[in-house]
Amino acid sequence: MNSVGIDISKGRSTVAVIRPFGEVVISPFEVRHTDSELSKLAMQLKSLNGETRVVMEATGNYHAPVAKLLHDAGLYVSVVNAKLVHGYGNNDLRRVKTDRKDAVKLANYGLDRWLTLPKYIPEEDTRLLLKNCYRQYRQYSKVQTLLKNNLISLLDTVFPNVNRLFSSPIRGDGSEKWVDFVAEFWHYRCVSEKSERAFTNKYQRWCRKHGYNFSEAKAHTIYTEASGHIGVMPKSETTKLLVEQAVAQLRATSAALTALKHEMLALAAQLPEYPIVMGMFGVGPTLGPQLIAEIGDVRRFYSKKALVA
Repeated sequence: MNSVGIDISKGRSTVAVIRPFGEVVISPFEVRHTDSELSKLAMQLKSLNGETRVVMEATGNYHAPVAKLLHDAGLYVSVVNAKLVHGYGNNDLRRVKTDRKDAVKLANYGLDRWLTLPKYIPEEDTRLLLKNCYRQYRQYSKVQTLLKNNLISLLDTVFPNVNRLFSSPIRGDGSEKWVDFVAEFWHYRCVSEKSERAFTNKYQRWCRKHGYNFSEAKAHTIYTEASGHIGVMPKSETTKLLVEQAVAQLRATSAALTALKHEMLALAAQLPEYPIVMGMFGVGPTLGPQLIAEIGDVRRFYSKKALVA
């Protein structure tokens, strides 16, 4: 039997092949992550006498093209958690860590765990897309929080507490009333310089234009709040530019989050477990696709205890 250890790096990998009792079949060598070199590697490994199994660590996205190509070529591929290999074979006083040594270490790990090596199975396209949509959704959520805090911090110098004057829920397209409001009334003097009646009329036209419900009491509250502030930053074109840019970035991120949320829901609806997950208490159109994306194919768990673990 041939144990192939592949130490994965970005754009290249180091490969070593050994047999039991330390017999070196192929000394460690480097291969780039190109179709031609990986296909050549697959042919070389398939030409070896005896059963061949390939072992590599899960390294984010770097291992995916190598594992998929070798699997599609008909080889037995096992992608193991890096923590399982980290402490394996560290019985030397002198720690040596190179790509060549790590490739040999993985090959030895494959020999010792030959019968229990989990077989790598590529994800279905729908599940792969759903998982990556969710990963992007999480990143954009962090960016949205940063941009929202940045805008609120900026508004504290030009129109303090304006974000607290509105309690309307987020719309289906990701827009929020207070963000749309400060895009138009970007400084407290945009409100206080007018008479209360003039602002009320303008606010009513603004609500009609953007599809928001108009409340005269809300207009009076905004006007009172604006009239009681002392601005730190002056009402100038530079101030307007800063607020407009902050609003534009927040709007773009919110729109991207909304688009990803809709795409995740559409992808999740194509999977067989969708009705079961969505039927759980407390699971909605946002949490449901996230659960499906992170759990993956539930059939890979042999019991509910394995899923919980």
